[in-house]
Amino acid sequence: MRPDIHPVSRPVVFRDRAAGATFLTRSTASSTRTIEWTDGATYPLIDVEISSASHPFYTGTSRVMDTAGRVERFERRYGARAATARH
Repeated sequence: MRPDIHPVSRPVVFRDRAAGATFLTRSTASSTRTIEWTDGATYPLIDVEISSASHPFYTGTSRVMDTAGRVERFERRYGARAATARH
């Protein structure tokens, strides 16, 4: 690898705003906000809207999408316009 072309990777705390969970990991992201971690050290803090702690796929609360109903609703709304636009 060529020197001085890669961003610096350092420990960063990510906080999931939806679940309130915090994760200490390495990242190249930076932040002016900081948080004191359980080891007593202070790390940059980055708030995220969703993570594996709150995402329905990982928590097991995922919903089945009604794709057939969505297609029918789309056809009702835009089907007539699409047919007239083609002519």
